[in-house]
Amino acid sequence: MSQCLNPDCLKPNPPQTTFCQSCGKKLVLAERYRPLKIIGQGGFGRTFQAVDEYKPSKPFCVIKQFFPQAQGTQTLSKAAELFAQEAEGLDGLGRHPQIPELLAYFTQENLQYIVQEFINGQNLQQELEDSGAFDKSQILELLKSLLPVLEFIHSKQVIHRDIKPENIIRRKNDNQLVLVDFGAAKYATMTALRRTGTVIGSAGYVAPEQSVGKATFASDIYSLGVTCIHLLTEVEPFNLFDVTENDWVWRDYLPSSMSDEVGKILDKMIVGATKKRFENVGEILSLIQPTSQRKKRSTSSPKTSQPSTAESEKGELFTFEVLTFDNSSYLTNRTQGSARQKIEDLGSGIKLEMVHIPGGSFLMGSPENEEGRHETESPQHQVTLQPFYMSKYPITQEQYQVIMGKNPSRFKGKKLFRKDSEGGKRPVENVKWLDATEFCQKLSIKTGKAYILPSESQWEYACRAGTTTPFYFGSSITPSLVNYNSKSTCDVGSFPPNPFGLYDMHGNVWEWCQDIWHDNYNGAPTNGSPWENPEKGFFKSVFSGGRVLRGGGWYYDSWNSRSARRINADIFGDVRGFRIVSSVSAVSASRP
Repeated sequence: MSQCLNPDCLKPNPPQTTFCQSCGKKLVLAERYRPLKIIGQGGFGRTFQAVDEYKPSKPFCVIKQFFPQAQGTQTLSKAAELFAQEAEGLDGLGRHPQIPELLAYFTQENLQYIVQEFINGQNLQQELEDSGAFDKSQILELLKSLLPVLEFIHSKQVIHRDIKPENIIRRKNDNQLVLVDFGAAKYATMTALRRTGTVIGSAGYVAPEQSVGKATFASDIYSLGVTCIHLLTEVEPFNLFDVTENDWVWRDYLPSSMSDEVGKILDKMIVGATKKRFENVGEILSLIQPTSQRKKRSTSSPKTSQPSTAESEKGELFTFEVLTFDNSSYLTNRTQGSARQKIEDLGSGIKLEMVHIPGGSFLMGSPENEEGRHETESPQHQVTLQPFYMSKYPITQEQYQVIMGKNPSRFKGKKLFRKDSEGGKRPVENVKWLDATEFCQKLSIKTGKAYILPSESQWEYACRAGTTTPFYFGSSITPSLVNYNSKSTCDVGSFPPNPFGLYDMHGNVWEWCQDIWHDNYNGAPTNGSPWENPEKGFFKSVFSGGRVLRGGGWYYDSWNSRSARRINADIFGDVRGFRIVSSVSAVSASRP
């Protein structure tokens, strides 16, 4: 369905409709964002769930439309200012995994729009209604999850000013709490902190100083504290405060007494007098987190999401959409995935992302009934692998250039190391196997960590990512999902990732493996190690060294891009690239 955005119409339309069949207004915003349905509305406008048609993965997003119901020039002007301020605030915050990403802000047909990341999950008010009151341990986990988010936005000089259960969503795919709706957020400049302004926030959750237009960082602490006591008691905040005694009575609504550390923290978070309240988030975190964790958190990148110690060793969390298609290439499922990655600084502003691949077992090779299969993909056999890291993309031209000092690619741009580089983000190609291994050696020396080419089994295991179909997204393939049977390579990451968060495992360039070529899997290792002992009577191309390539390439037909497809290296150089792997212990180790 396509939802009309015209406030005077709002009629649904058939999918892929360009103009509303009722009012004639254009349905797609900025030539890419198609609204699907209304998911909320308030005094400032409406919110729509939408899809980004510009991206091959067609990810969901959220459109916020500014259409205030308030009257009066001054009120409308202030509302418009706050709407624009939300976009400015989100853009100024940068990226954080527990804050929706701002995708766009623009005006179309005299209406203002904000487009941001869609968070799939339930808000805490819905969770309260479905599951009942939170207990003490749940509140403690809530504080541990959200206080670092507040610390992050406060470090950017932003006050949220509307923290409440409805604005905290538990993301479905990773159970993380996400702070949403920055429509009331305000930059905390010294001028703004001293000046009385418009009262913004939700009744019952607003701090006393905020109710007279003087919000501070401590105001967010107050609102979060009130959110917690509401979740603990299932009682509206107004009923938890005794106006005759000028004091909170939230403990009276608990099934049992609460005089522990968490209760004392909440009491101090909701004190009316700011001088008696916690002054900043750090004071609270120092009480609920051990010192060692506190130091580690304070020095980490804001991109991290405060994982457990074991998870943090795997790197920072990133999220992505995983798509599944049927035999007719029709999208049947769209889910949000997540993985962890370590980021290596290669110099000159070039980064290398290494994705954590969990250990496990899989059936390597193709079944006899798979279309396009070859006898070299037999016999199918079970392989069990330990966890490892693999580069998120094939090695790019800019990564190869910064390590090797040259770029052998045929399809290269003229402006490497620039954001507008055509070639820099393309995979490096025209790479011989010995060149790929030399890259690994030089990178290992530079970083102090051991990087190598993947074994065949590591490559196929990582490509399949738990799937058993010919491609990780299903049984069929189209040019909107893979770069194959085309005229050249394309930028890495142009197509949807697999469930492990790896891109371009199908098509674009063939990728070198460590293994020596064998005509079948008889006698192949089953522990994930490379197969490096040659066959008897072994004579292969002097150009390839008889090594294995995987993944398909830009020039080749679709069946060559299957997860199980393997070839020896007698092919054109401009389709040969590579990606790299490292063991968990190697990436986690300190540089000597």
